[in-house]
Amino acid sequence: MTLRLAIAGAAGRMGRELARIVHATEGCTLAGGLEAKASPAVGSDYGEMIGLGKLGVSISDSPEAVLAACDGIIDFTVPKATLALVPLTAAQQKIHVIGTTGIDAAGDEAIRAAAAKTCIIKTGNFSLGVNLLAALVKKAAAALGEDFDIEVLEMHHRMKIDAPSGTALLLGQSAADGRAISLREKSVRVRDGHTGARNAGDIGFATLRGGTVVGDHTVIFAGNGERLELRHVAESRELFARGAVKAALWGKGQKPGLYSMMDVLGLN
Repeated sequence: MTLRLAIAGAAGRMGRELARIVHATEGCTLAGGLEAKASPAVGSDYGEMIGLGKLGVSISDSPEAVLAACDGIIDFTVPKATLALVPLTAAQQKIHVIGTTGIDAAGDEAIRAAAAKTCIIKTGNFSLGVNLLAALVKKAAAALGEDFDIEVLEMHHRMKIDAPSGTALLLGQSAADGRAISLREKSVRVRDGHTGARNAGDIGFATLRGGTVVGDHTVIFAGNGERLELRHVAESRELFARGAVKAALWGKGQKPGLYSMMDVLGLN
């Protein structure tokens, strides 16, 4: 049976890319778009907006109406919008694919609670390459031990609103898991002024912003006299969209729970 998918943040750059990929992917169909009430896109035909011609699929500002017409929703928006949508998808038992970054600990707890009622797939990055990189980072962190310092370097376009990126945090968490330590306790986000020597076991993050960079991530393992760098470069938002659609299709028929792209790819 065809999976009917809606897109939250329908008129944004990622929303448009997702809609095009959903329309082009076998096994699913574009069922609707959700936008904020003030958006000029509300009431538009989604197909015409993304250059596919009239599809008879409208963009709405009503989450209830959009969810009633779909089996699942893909959500790359902002934390406030995602957290408002989560209880609704849980109540209606709709698949909820979340690519929103910058969600705080309380928000993550609300998502975990909602996952008791429906299938939620949430990750900092939906690319195959990044998730393979995360698996390699975990193995390297475990193998190299604390003689190697870990730094995560990321760069994104000038319009990105959260830092470090969700992908950087995903990679940092993988390193922490490899070392069996708490990322929250060992994470260093800012260095400024007279900081003193680096503490053993810390996982550092450095953030760069500029231009139209889609996403560059490097995990550096710096030892005595040698350095290992594991890197991923994203060249198009299409790879994230394809991964998110793949995740939604995987979620069809899954039991309620909180899943990641690692589950989708069989890497867990």
